[in-house]
Amino acid sequence: MVLSVAVSVVAKLGLSRQVVVACARAVLQLAAVSLIITATLSHIGLAALFGVVMFIVAVFTTAKRCGVQDRWWWAAAAMAAGVLPVLLIVFLSGTAPLTGAALVPIAGIIIGNTMTGHTLACRKAFDELTSRIGEYEAGLAIGLERPLVIEAIIDRSRVEAVIPNLDSTRTVGLVTLPGAFVGVLLGGGTPLEAGAAQVLVLFGIVAAQFVTVTVAGRLIASARLLPPNLRARLRP
Repeated sequence: MVLSVAVSVVAKLGLSRQVVVACARAVLQLAAVSLIITATLSHIGLAALFGVVMFIVAVFTTAKRCGVQDRWWWAAAAMAAGVLPVLLIVFLSGTAPLTGAALVPIAGIIIGNTMTGHTLACRKAFDELTSRIGEYEAGLAIGLERPLVIEAIIDRSRVEAVIPNLDSTRTVGLVTLPGAFVGVLLGGGTPLEAGAAQVLVLFGIVAAQFVTVTVAGRLIASARLLPPNLRARLRP
């Protein structure tokens, strides 16, 4: 933390206070979560409730980052469309046991990465729409329907939102050893078990992000998931 603050000061990034606050919150939040997880790991009901809380926090975080707090339910719909099918496949297929010890970490990883994908997709899409408003107006002028015009403008932003995770999946084991892999090893699992757990998580993240950014794109095209300034400007 001290090193980060020092670099912020020297490089004039203006982020010293944010670094301190973020680090302090991380310590306090992880301390609280550690106590909560101790109770949830042995009770599937409490684990499911904790998963719901994680999802709610993720929804409001991405809604705030994207400037769509007043349309948070559409952000929730997009994320749920990605998260729920993945968790159902993982647990109903028996790939992972339906226990608190499995549900909390797997759901947390899937939800967290889905939130990131949603944030990237929306922010990139909103930037594209803002900078290319002339193209939007031109499309309407020649008789194209609003959803078609918006989809054409934001098409690339959806792809770019999932590229970081695809790169992580492509280079796993060569560039990084992700958390699930290391966690299973530290928990006493074999390298083969650790690898299987990490593959499960990586594939789940890819699927959840693909579904979420696709649904978010449709919601943006229909003008349901837009910040107030764009809703005003993108009237048909």
